[in-house]
Formats: sequence, C-alpha cells, structure tokens
Amino acid sequence: MKHNIRFGPAGNPLTFSGQTINVCDYIHELGLEAYEYQATYGVRIQKQSGLKLAENARKNDVRVSMHAPYYINLAAQKEDVLKRSIARLVQSARAAEWMGAYRIVFHPGFYTNYSPQEALKRCKNSITKLMEDLDSGGMKNFIFAPETTGKRSQLGDLDEIIDICQSFDHFAPTIDFAHLHARGRGSIKDIDDYHKILGKLEEELGGGRHEDESLHCHFTRIEYTDAGERKHHMLTEQEYGPPLEPLLEALIEGGWNATIICETPLLEQDALLMQKTYQNMVK
Repeated sequence: MKHNIRFGPAGNPLTFSGQTINVCDYIHELGLEAYEYQATYGVRIQKQSGLKLAENARKNDVRVSMHAPYYINLAAQKEDVLKRSIARLVQSARAAEWMGAYRIVFHPGFYTNYSPQEALKRCKNSITKLMEDLDSGGMKNFIFAPETTGKRSQLGDLDEIIDICQSFDHFAPTIDFAHLHARGRGSIKDIDDYHKILGKLEEELGGGRHEDESLHCHFTRIEYTDAGERKHHMLTEQEYGPPLEPLLEALIEGGWNATIICETPLLEQDALLMQKTYQNMVK
C-alpha cells in the first residue's frame, strides 16, 4: 500500500537565513517536503515574490500551505470586524494563488456572547459573503482550511470544522491534533482516539486517501489548562501530549495521504524527527 505523509515546518526554518522566496531550496536540502507560509500578522507578500516562492516550491517538490492572519473572527459581533476578517481572507486567497498554496489555514473566530450554535451560524453567514467577494473578484483556485482550535472560547471544535467544510465548496479541514487534545483537556491518549477522529472525518467528509487529496494537519506537544491551549512544547518533552506514534500508526493503517506541519518550538528539527519516526514505521 502506498503511503504519502509529508512533513515540514510552520514558517521559515530556525536555521534558515536567506530570503523566503528561496526557502524551499533549504527545506528540500533538509529532506523535508512541506512548508507552511506564515501570514499570521498580515498578508505582506507581493505578487512577484509569491510567484518566485511558487516556482521554488515546484522545483523542490515542496507542498506549500499558508496560514492566514490571526486577526480573523468570522463570528464577531461588530460588523467592521467581520468586514476586515473577510477582507483578510480575500487577501490571503489572492496571495495563496500566487505562491501555489494548496491550503489556506485560518481560525474561524470566537463564541464571545453567542452560543456555539449562534456563533457557527454567524461564521457561515460571513463565509457566504466571503465566497461572493471571491467570485466577484474572479478568484477560483483556492481551498480554505479552517483549523480546529485549542481554546474552549474559540469556535472550532471538530464537529464545527466538519460542519463548515460540509457547507461550502473549496473548503477542507486543518486538523490540529494538539488543539483537539488541549480543548478536550488531554483527550487524545492512544491510537483508538486518533481512529475516532479520522473515522469521523472519513465518514463526514471523505477524502484523504487518493493521490490528489491530502489531510492537512498540525502537530506539537501542548500544555493546557481548563480553558484549553496554553503553550507549545518540543517533541522530546513527552510529559506533554498528544502522542505522535499512535497518530502515525493510525494514518498508516488507514492509508491516509497527509501533510503534517510541525508547530513545536524546534520547527524543522522536530519535523525531521517526526519524519524519521514515520520512515522507521513504514520500512
């Protein structure tokens, strides 16, 4: 059975000192195959640089994704916040097209004073407006990837992400396993817990098992409180969950294609450690 799990860093490798347009040369030299461009504090890349990054990625067979700005809340109470959030996602889609990003990762928003059901409805209304803006702008080559969120005050548990992705074309999930673990106050302990997550994804959304599809994932060790996510930790800090090997085993057993973006403080070092663990399991 063919398996295809790619690994890469969330942002430029810590040991990389060149221009971002050439970062995939370095990622390829390391032996990694994925890269998540971080636009978390604003979409600042220009078209020429985006096109150069895309060419650099193609040359090195590095799969590029993009993390949209943190300042997005599609369930906000204030209309001006909703408008700015939609505008940032339109900017992200345009930049992602330049750089050939196969996913645009974003955090959907916060519950604030709304019930989870009300917040989700408000978020979906905002996405409807987003899709109208993208259509009127002639943008069609994009896949938004709403991310499972780590704080219990945030919109984005697994069911909510699935609901969003079922409701719109050009949407696929980002499964941050550490966030699910933190949100569930340590809910991922073994392979059965991963199988439940992956099984729900397959049942509700399908995909992830064909060569032209990939389950987009984030992974780190994580510290949490009753409120959810607190701090990311290194892969070697095994006192923090979730566990890595059972995730890889579940993906292998299920025949999933996946891209796993490392979000530990050690970025490329831990991405390589994840990759080595995986390669030893499929020998």
